[in-house]
Amino acid sequence: MREEEKLARDVYLTLYDMYGLQIFQNIARSEQNHMDAVLTLIEKYNLTDPVIDEVGVFTNETLQELYSQLIEQGSQSLTDAILIGALIEEKDIIDINNLINATENPDIIQVFSNLVNGSAHHLKAFSNEYERITGEPYQPQLLIPEQYEATISSVVMGPANAHGPAWGQD
Repeated sequence: MREEEKLARDVYLTLYDMYGLQIFQNIARSEQNHMDAVLTLIEKYNLTDPVIDEVGVFTNETLQELYSQLIEQGSQSLTDAILIGALIEEKDIIDINNLINATENPDIIQVFSNLVNGSAHHLKAFSNEYERITGEPYQPQLLIPEQYEATISSVVMGPANAHGPAWGQD
């Protein structure tokens, strides 16, 4: 999970370098917080941290290949980059919820629930950005429409949110 959070961070940092769109830098910062939260679990349970501290370099070969594919797709256009961001967040929501359902460990459930909440904020930010850029409503890529709507409607953006400023926004 730590390397999956790193994948998101690294893709967003790379897309920020390509396009200079602030949403990528802001959400990359949040992904670093997610990585740090998972590292806390790794350290608590004396596990080995798989992360290599270099952007775009992964221990897991599947994630290495996925990073390259996502960057290739995201480099096609700004719209494609925004769609890649939303895709990553949808995938995170699905994967993390599956992991939550597979454990009874309260530490893992707490940390992973926070990660799902963060991914929901990121997905909403990317979907809003997509709509702003294209003038079209965002269509979920992995979540079924009902899951997407439930996820988005649960998100409170802006200063009222306990996380402070809106995720992905200045």
